[in-house]
Amino acid sequence: MSDDVQMFQNRTWKEAREAVARGVVVILPVGSTEAHGPHLPLATDVIISEEMSRRAAERLRALGIEALVLPAISYSVTDFSADFPGTISIRKETAAALIHDICASLYEQGARLIAIANSHLEPVHVASINEAIETVKQETGRAVAFPDKRRRRWAEMLTEEFRRGDCHAGSYETSLVMAARPELVREDIRRSLERVPISIAEKIREGASTFTEAGGTEAYFGDPRAASREEGETTYEALSNMIVTTVMEALGEASKA
Repeated sequence: MSDDVQMFQNRTWKEAREAVARGVVVILPVGSTEAHGPHLPLATDVIISEEMSRRAAERLRALGIEALVLPAISYSVTDFSADFPGTISIRKETAAALIHDICASLYEQGARLIAIANSHLEPVHVASINEAIETVKQETGRAVAFPDKRRRRWAEMLTEEFRRGDCHAGSYETSLVMAARPELVREDIRRSLERVPISIAEKIREGASTFTEAGGTEAYFGDPRAASREEGETTYEALSNMIVTTVMEALGEASKA
């Protein structure tokens, strides 16, 4: 199946109806439109979420589970990067309502399971996802598969830079964009950037509320110069495995119900 056909929105309504009747799993990529250093596009989180979703769908199909990738959510709570032009932020309530409504609509149509692939880690944004999932569960009795990569179980699968927390547009995210959309990486700028060894996670715990306050004056943390396509490929294996594992666990739980 080509990537185009694998995308939910490229099906006709009759094809979508048939897929739902067969018990399709749908994966919702969630990202943001925000500053990612002077070398990566505003769509970085969307690119990563879409690519991990696509790869997860391929792996699920290899396991005999039909999976389609939904159109990505490209807007979220991005208050930390509000100092930087191009960043577009929405309210937490808006973000939660959007995810809730998408999930509720798909479950009403009969989708087998919805999984969320998220690559934007701002705490309020992640809280909006969890809030939406909980509301969906209360209203429908249905679970939404969501591997929160901030949790130790998943973080241990990722790079050292990610685990340290200095990974916004550093080697971790730059490698992922290089593997998925290399033409969007400003290579001449990337190679000139000095490492910013500041853990944004620690700065948040200390009370910082923006990237600038945390010391990310160019909207990046970590080491973009250390990025490579090879690191990106390896990381996508881990990210897609998170989705597959969470989906398989959720389907197992549903079969016991």
